[in-house]
Amino acid sequence: MRRDGAWREALAAELVPGDIVQLSLGAIVCADLRIIAGLVLLDQSMLTGESIPAEAGQGKTAYAGALVRRGKATGEVVATGARTYFGRAAELVRIADVETSEQKAVLGIVRNLTIINFTIVVAMVAYAHRIGMSAAQIIPLVLTALLAAVPVALPATFTLAATLGARALALKGVLLTRLTALHEAAIIDVLCADKTGTLTANELAVSAVRVLREGCGEDDVLLAAALASSPDGQDPVDAAIRSVDRGKSASRYQRVLRFVPFDPAVKMAEAVAIDSVVNEVRIVKGAPAAVAALAPMTDEACADLAALTAAGYRTLAVASGPPDNLTMVGLIAFGDPPRADSAGLLAELRSLGVATVMVTGDAAATAATVARSIGLEGAVCPPGKISDSVGPDEFAVYAGIFPEDKFRLVRAFQGRGHTVGMCGDGANDAPALRQAQMGIAVSSATDVAKAAAGIVLTSPGLGGIVAAIEEGRSGFQRIMTYTLSLLVNKSATLVVMLAGLIMTGHAVLTPMLQALSMLAGDLVTMSRAADRATPSPYPNSWRIGNLTRAAIPLAIFKLSYYVGVLATGWFVLGLDPDRMRTLTFLVLVLGGQATIYVLRARHHLWQSRPAPVMLCTSLADVTIVTSLALGGVLMTPLAPVIVAILFGATLAFAFALDAVKRIVFARLRID
Repeated sequence: MRRDGAWREALAAELVPGDIVQLSLGAIVCADLRIIAGLVLLDQSMLTGESIPAEAGQGKTAYAGALVRRGKATGEVVATGARTYFGRAAELVRIADVETSEQKAVLGIVRNLTIINFTIVVAMVAYAHRIGMSAAQIIPLVLTALLAAVPVALPATFTLAATLGARALALKGVLLTRLTALHEAAIIDVLCADKTGTLTANELAVSAVRVLREGCGEDDVLLAAALASSPDGQDPVDAAIRSVDRGKSASRYQRVLRFVPFDPAVKMAEAVAIDSVVNEVRIVKGAPAAVAALAPMTDEACADLAALTAAGYRTLAVASGPPDNLTMVGLIAFGDPPRADSAGLLAELRSLGVATVMVTGDAAATAATVARSIGLEGAVCPPGKISDSVGPDEFAVYAGIFPEDKFRLVRAFQGRGHTVGMCGDGANDAPALRQAQMGIAVSSATDVAKAAAGIVLTSPGLGGIVAAIEEGRSGFQRIMTYTLSLLVNKSATLVVMLAGLIMTGHAVLTPMLQALSMLAGDLVTMSRAADRATPSPYPNSWRIGNLTRAAIPLAIFKLSYYVGVLATGWFVLGLDPDRMRTLTFLVLVLGGQATIYVLRARHHLWQSRPAPVMLCTSLADVTIVTSLALGGVLMTPLAPVIVAILFGATLAFAFALDAVKRIVFARLRID
């Protein structure tokens, strides 16, 4: 560090803006620096997730945390600590927050249930007081009503469904860091996909070769470039050239006499080789402008170079010939090639109703080239500040953007009413990953990105995202039908208690029987989390209003059945109050089970086979409660003939409710 004109060693924590720092091979950049002299190759993968190192020369910025892979430079400190590129990203992660759809759904369900159930409980207490019931009789009645009103299994069912979904996804290489991310996967309608490592292979490769010398082929251009490349270095450009099959052209040269590695000062590497007729040949490879100073470029070569640059490729020129008479051999363009499966997976996402936009820090030309190659059609967002009102249908590509831009983009989409999935790999993606409803860290992501995301992919590409969406939508179907059953059952149970009180003048349930009824119903309901479900072909959403409106006619029909059973028991069969309580308990359990099976699917109940675990749980519940009712355990026994008739009535009720369900679902969309 140089301060006040003197050089000395200092801790990174002591740096302040204005200090001068030297960078050399292997050093970690300790603050955001503006390069004032020299040229370095920086590995910024920890920050950006980009596997390809970037050159930084005079006037460029070297960000804190980057690793110097080559060269030497001097830079002036421009930002430290929280003001650095990395520090700003960390601050955005801290402030990022979005309410999950699960939170909204639970709050909406509890709110609606509270309004309905509180009204019924107040009416029940008022009527009990009016007919002269004592406080000792009213207190158990209120306790029973409260047990019936509270959705005890609601959070447990949501968690169980997400846990089972997480287990299924883990087998497909998708890990959940937050269980709520699975429910969000069902709802997302926009995916912001990072380019590098997600849509592309995240590796530098030769994308195109332009031959500029007559009589030569692409193999000759690549061979000349390979001879001027380090045979065992870590330079990604040299490694990409060496990895290409050069065919039979390797026999044109016998051996390399001298090799000069890439020199940042002249922006070239060169070699002297012996060709097949024992002549010395000088080969240079480097920046086109530098090579053109030794081997002039024709108009055709300039046009090829301009076309490759416009397409976003990183281009090198290669020249060879006698030491004092070099001529241009060709141009080699490098890029990060798209993954082979990217186009197909994007098409699959479109078929699922999820719009995909590319979000990258790369140049617009590079991003547009990749987007076209994978079938991502649409405009490229012009450079500049992203509008807070931008929508996903306006642009297909957002290029050259910083962490705060990604964060702002996610918020803008959310402000337009969209549920956003964001995938990324670098520390700079962490704010947007945290802000998105479904943050996705790709397989090559940094630890910072994985900690901020809700989903971590263990395999490259978008395949894990598609799997997460499909599994999330299956889980959503289970949870949504559970929620509808909850709304129907809870309201109907309380109204039955009120109707039974009016009909008999006695409480038709005790706290003990209500607790048993809840246990029997909730076990089957929770087993619904492991039931078979078909994912919808479009993004889901919580329509609590429609769910409530759909529950009303279903609950009324169910209530009519319940009241009819109680009226038959009281007025026709002449059951006493104790046997009426047993009858109420049994009809609530059997009717609740029938409701679960009817509402578990959109089509007729007999067209979809339940999961074995659900059938086993249901069979166990029915067997136990029937045995208790017949044997008089914890309740007054009922005659076997009454229980048999109730089973038949429940079966008829299930088919009738199924018909009502079909009518309701035809008029109201609930998912």
